[in-house]
Amino acid sequence: MIKVNDEVVNKMYYVPDGTDRCGFYECTRCQARFLDVRIMQRMVCPECGEAPDMEIGPDELMPEAEENAVLQKILEGEDVERYDRLLSLAVTGGDFEWV
Repeated sequence: MIKVNDEVVNKMYYVPDGTDRCGFYECTRCQARFLDVRIMQRMVCPECGEAPDMEIGPDELMPEAEENAVLQKILEGEDVERYDRLLSLAVTGGDFEWV
């Protein structure tokens, strides 16, 4: 948990330092934007997507996770760090000292 501009940011999605290739995603449901080292056309949004509860009863159906995050661009090299910084600035409200 990180305190930024009197708000608490519970979740931040970033890629580890030294990442050379990642995907830039945007959720069609909540419009969240994030980076992920996994590159696929669609994935579950970490902001609004729910992980299925695998503890189901005998009369319940297996829940399906909705893949609302769509790959916008594959980032490589310097673009990874550039997008990571831009997304961090967006989350912190432009606090350069935090980045």
